[in-house]
Amino acid sequence: MNTSTTPAGSTAGTEPDGPQSRTAHQDTTSAPAVLSAIPAPTDGDSEVPRYAPQWLRLREPADAAARAHDLLDPLRIRLANQAGRATGLVVHDLGCGTGSMGRWLAPLLDGDQHWILHDRDPYLLHFATVGAPRAAADGSPVTVTTQRGDIGRLTPDALTGASLVTASALLDVLTAEEIDTLAAACVGAGCPALLTLSVVGRVDLTPAHPLDQQIAEAFNAHQRRGDLLGPDAVSVACDAFGRLGATVRVRPSPWRLGARQSALTEEWLRGWVGAAVEQRPDLAAGADAYLEDRLAACAAGGLAVVVHHSDVLVLPRSAGGAS
Repeated sequence: MNTSTTPAGSTAGTEPDGPQSRTAHQDTTSAPAVLSAIPAPTDGDSEVPRYAPQWLRLREPADAAARAHDLLDPLRIRLANQAGRATGLVVHDLGCGTGSMGRWLAPLLDGDQHWILHDRDPYLLHFATVGAPRAAADGSPVTVTTQRGDIGRLTPDALTGASLVTASALLDVLTAEEIDTLAAACVGAGCPALLTLSVVGRVDLTPAHPLDQQIAEAFNAHQRRGDLLGPDAVSVACDAFGRLGATVRVRPSPWRLGARQSALTEEWLRGWVGAAVEQRPDLAAGADAYLEDRLAACAAGGLAVVVHHSDVLVLPRSAGGAS
């Protein structure tokens, strides 16, 4: 489970639609209903975590509403000025999950696009392929291929010919070493990156409750378990890309959940509190009553939640030296 969202049916401690070693990830349209008929592959790859596509579909509209649209103009300018742009865009989507990043972004960019969808889970790659967008903003074709792999081994050579790297809810489930690897690959290839929806460790609930702060702090500690960066990821990533000479822009991208998002809020609450209790079992007794109270308020339409994230746009120096 990632900090920002907790998938129903996922393994605790991993992001629902995310990084390759854990699977992250994340818009305006839901995955087609036909996807539910696709069985999970039985290839014996039991170490790959399974994430519930229902959860990813549930969070997709909130992700789309949250992403920072004001990062798109500088991104479009960079893409328009790239060498070889006439051949179309090649976009690598890391930890693609069910492909919601492509469903959000591809229709907002002009020109032919080929998306390479990366994830460790072949089941999610089925969903991403079937639910992929077909047309860009100007009606140009959008095509996709998939690639299983580990972003911990991403290299500049792997991004040869890439126009853009994207990811959603990824940075906060990476280690500092993995972020250094990602930064080196993108900057080494001169490839811009749009890295969205990384949690920053702040949650606002209205009305307030005396246990809010303790639950939030325990949850943030859970996100930092092992070597994972959790809410520290955005600052670590900015430093890593900045050291390599890239220009980095950061914008807020909060989830704003109210009565219309009650189903998502309910699932998020269960995961948020569950992770906090896993981190601090001493909270269990009070957390049960807390969760019951919060779920009742949610069902009655009386709970508002803001889950704070940040979006990061990375613009490495181009071949001509400009960033």
